[in-house]
Amino acid sequence: MPNPSRLRAAALTATAVLLSSGLAGCGDDSQKDEDLTAQRLSWKDCPAPSPAEGGGEAPTPLPGGDKWQCATMAAPLDWNDPKGDTIGIALIRAKTSGPQSKRIGSLVFNFGGPGGSGVSTLPAFAQDYTTLRTRYDLVSFDPRGVGRSAAVVCLDDQQLDHYFQQDAIPGDAAAQAAFLRNTKQFNAACEKNSKKMLPHVRTTDAARDMDLLRHVLGDAKLHYFGISYGTELGGVYANLFPKNVGRAVFDGVVDPTQTPEESALGQAKGFQLALDNFAEDCTSKVEDCPVGDTPEDVKDRIATLLRDLSKKPIPGILPRELTQTAATNGIAQALYSKDFWEYLTEGLQEAYDGDGRILMLLSDSLNGRSANGEYSNILAANVSINCADDKPRYTEDDVLEKVPEFRAASPLFGEFLAWGMTSCTDWAVAGAADHPDVHAPGAAPILVVGNTGDPATPYEGARRMVDALGKGVGVELTYKGQGHGAYDSRNKCVQSAVNGYLLDGKVPKDGTVCS
Repeated sequence: MPNPSRLRAAALTATAVLLSSGLAGCGDDSQKDEDLTAQRLSWKDCPAPSPAEGGGEAPTPLPGGDKWQCATMAAPLDWNDPKGDTIGIALIRAKTSGPQSKRIGSLVFNFGGPGGSGVSTLPAFAQDYTTLRTRYDLVSFDPRGVGRSAAVVCLDDQQLDHYFQQDAIPGDAAAQAAFLRNTKQFNAACEKNSKKMLPHVRTTDAARDMDLLRHVLGDAKLHYFGISYGTELGGVYANLFPKNVGRAVFDGVVDPTQTPEESALGQAKGFQLALDNFAEDCTSKVEDCPVGDTPEDVKDRIATLLRDLSKKPIPGILPRELTQTAATNGIAQALYSKDFWEYLTEGLQEAYDGDGRILMLLSDSLNGRSANGEYSNILAANVSINCADDKPRYTEDDVLEKVPEFRAASPLFGEFLAWGMTSCTDWAVAGAADHPDVHAPGAAPILVVGNTGDPATPYEGARRMVDALGKGVGVELTYKGQGHGAYDSRNKCVQSAVNGYLLDGKVPKDGTVCS
């Protein structure tokens, strides 16, 4: 689980990604002497996603035959030196399906991570935003350090296969030493291969890129849909540019008041709640639950499986084995959406029979591994952005002190998440702050949507985001559901409220509840 304290959702060798991402062109002089807000984007048919973006085929045409369009925006490598070197920010858009007379502008999406590619994600979820496209161009981007936007590079594919086979729940001193050694080696590889980018991937940098994008798209205000980490990015944008906020929605909300330790502990509780709900759902149906007779039995059998895997892994996707860590990753991935619960049930059934392929596929999905063995750079970007943002650094002693509290919060996920706090311990760049500043006095209303069953961004964070944004800015909408986020649950109440605001400017009453 890439930096599990902040995850929803490194690719090739350093040379290959540097050439494809635009970092090799950091010295691009074509934009140095120009006002970057005046640049004109050259929109063209989109190519297939790069390996760093997750690979796959070029996006299929939109309903009606319209094609996805892609472009590259020049942005300063260092926002403290805006006339210096530039990097390329990869963009994608679907032009509005409605008449130009009804067009509001562009609706910019960030789908979270941090480290997720917006260029590859937006087409995958476009059907969910068909209604919004009637009045907006749908736009997304690879944030700096991600995908085709000057991707951070750490390990190559073969090294990542080895890295993800490590024991991330170390049970004794030798295993703990090995885990910390592997983390240190990963961080050293990031510095070696991406030293120039690491100081410039903070969320504040990405927020400034978004305001440049607003200028370049020709919009007076930024209309925005942020999901998961995208809510933190949106909050930071609102803090920096409150007068430029248009209609904005935050869904699957990061708690902006928490330290990394508090966030990891909250996620332990969130994933445990999701597991409890999965077990209850499975055993409450008319047909027999194939992975346990009672909710406690379901969880006990999972715990036994993980203990057994820590001693003796089973075949996964050969030649790789399903380890305790990979199985934990796979279970976590399945808990992100209720739609995945059936795959979790099937994966557990097969694992109990000695076949780890389904849980391994789920784990690969979380880690950004394609079937051909290539990785996106979500891990490298995730760690790099979090470590540049987060000031606290946690030691082995800190973790050992906190493990009992984490284990009490979640017998299954707690220890895993506790050890994840050491991911920034040996990082080359100092973190910026204990937590992001999202206070945005004077901004337009921001609709903040919290899901009571969200494992990755627990529900309590939505109210804290509303409070942190400031009086008259945050408007809370509660969805009583399961999974990460709310809008893509297709709940009619949630979608009506969100669409009503984004399309017609109708702000729901603060405290509205959908079930």
